[in-house]
Amino acid sequence: MTTGIVLLNFGEPSDGQRDVVLDYLERIFMANMSIEGESGMPEEAARERARELAKRRAPGLIEEYDEIGGSPLIDHATTQATMLAEEVTRRGYDVEAYYGMQYTEPFITDAVEAAREDGVDRLIGLPIYPLCGPSTTVQSLDELDEALEEVGWDVPVEGLTGWHKHPTYNRVRIDNVQGYLDDHDLTLGDGTRLVFSAHGTPQYYLDEGSRYEQYVEEFCDVVATALDADGYELGYQNHENRDVEWTEPDVEEVIETVEADRVVVEPVSFMHEQSETLSELDIELRKEAEERGLEFHRIPVPYDDDRFVGALADLVEPFVAGYDPEYAGLHQCECRDVPGTMCLNAPHEA
Repeated sequence: MTTGIVLLNFGEPSDGQRDVVLDYLERIFMANMSIEGESGMPEEAARERARELAKRRAPGLIEEYDEIGGSPLIDHATTQATMLAEEVTRRGYDVEAYYGMQYTEPFITDAVEAAREDGVDRLIGLPIYPLCGPSTTVQSLDELDEALEEVGWDVPVEGLTGWHKHPTYNRVRIDNVQGYLDDHDLTLGDGTRLVFSAHGTPQYYLDEGSRYEQYVEEFCDVVATALDADGYELGYQNHENRDVEWTEPDVEEVIETVEADRVVVEPVSFMHEQSETLSELDIELRKEAEERGLEFHRIPVPYDDDRFVGALADLVEPFVAGYDPEYAGLHQCECRDVPGTMCLNAPHEA
């Protein structure tokens, strides 16, 4: 029996081609129209509104892609899928790995069609989002189900949501920060402040019950404690291109007020290098920090760390091997209450 593992991610254009960027942004705004209280809007009007927002945002995003020479996200996703398939195969299982993006090619539907053509017998949806959120983790798994329905393929499918508590994943991020500090002869607390930069989310989702903010805070606490940091700062990368509230504080506000000689920024939400790390942090946030006289350091994303891929293999192994996922600490997800969706965040009921 062959298992198909579908790595799910947001996606983004590889370069700044205007038509591609506009289509990408329109899909995002269309999918998240509910945050503006417009979920009941007729489709034609909703699409017009999404296109308007896309045109407003596109010039800045195109400039970002031009500045960084294009996004490496697709290359990083390809690397992760290849490494994961090799690791799970090394453990003795028959698997194929695919990646599907929510908003750019290859889409989740493309991954599903490729898996069907390869004749896999079942699927596992694995969002490559360390911290579970409604518009990322949960929505990508919903879109996997929708893709299966769209292509008319009745195949068993299971999903994984929150996995930031995996011990190996924690150790990867801790060691990654410590290795950077060692390489640059830095010590936290000695005029050096640790700043976690998390991807923001509209307050709408938190009001609806999402625990994303809680997951971010608890993960940052663990990493900072393991690093023996003398406190830390947490800010969010928000995209305020529509009239809605976002998570606070903005990471820019943190940089404006932090008391230190230098900052070390850990992009805690990301498992690929992309425009939000290479442009928003390395260019825009660096500029703001240096204008305040702060020395700026940004931790690289350990997207191809063997131990990270090993952690992903640990997560899917119970499903591939056929034993009870609860044995591995996985329980029915509460953020996505769909049978067969498991996570490390749900409380164990004795």
